[in-house]
Amino acid sequence: MVKCWRWSEDKLEPRFNFEGHQLGVVSVDINLTGTLAASSSLDSYIRVWDLESGKQLKAIDCGPVDTWTVAFSPDSRLIATGSHAGKISLIGVESGKKESALDTRGKFTMSIAYSPDGHYIACGAIDGIINIFDLTTGKLLHTLEGHAMPIRSLTFSPDSQLLITASDDNHIKMYDVQHANLAGTLSGHGSWVLGVSFCPDNTHFVSSSSDKTVKVWDAGSRQCVQTFYQHSDQVWGVKYNATGSKIVSVSDDKSVIVYNCPL
Repeated sequence: MVKCWRWSEDKLEPRFNFEGHQLGVVSVDINLTGTLAASSSLDSYIRVWDLESGKQLKAIDCGPVDTWTVAFSPDSRLIATGSHAGKISLIGVESGKKESALDTRGKFTMSIAYSPDGHYIACGAIDGIINIFDLTTGKLLHTLEGHAMPIRSLTFSPDSQLLITASDDNHIKMYDVQHANLAGTLSGHGSWVLGVSFCPDNTHFVSSSSDKTVKVWDAGSRQCVQTFYQHSDQVWGVKYNATGSKIVSVSDDKSVIVYNCPL
């Protein structure tokens, strides 16, 4: 099941329960306008949900083990999903069909992100390899080898100039997208880094970890400026809201926590 919540008067209120997946839900993404959600599951289906009406719009069969993390394109026209075979499928939201594919020639793609300007897709694999594709040409632009363990999450800065990656090696890395240079390695988490998300202010990002913490980082100084200790188990996902005023995290402790942005 996928649950949809509304933030109202400083609290989360349940809005919809989206039912249809037959096995565990792996990934959920919401489009830029906040009108659609996409979810992927171990049942190999991607489902698209209308966040206004609560109805299912599409059920897309991606074949056996051929979908994992899902991400909407900035224009909401496509959903990108990585597969166990290392390929990235680009699926039309309207058509419900695979429109094109990108081949990493690598291993199981665990994480995926569009750049906000729509020019790039970055993906992280189980072996720690990060690939960046140029969507104008459909060609592989960069292969980055900074991590040696699975890439659980990655996120572009709002200006699409930086890529932040999170790995089971306990580290966060920052890359210059244009030149594929490593701009920094950030340490501070005591276990796997499971989620990263850039703030709309283009100067901060947030991370979550198996060490049960959520950390806010200054992208310029590459220093941790705030740590939240509210969760009692590993924190699998973390995101900013659209204005950067709130941070939301979700954990194995079965809670969703909303924080006021400290900056």
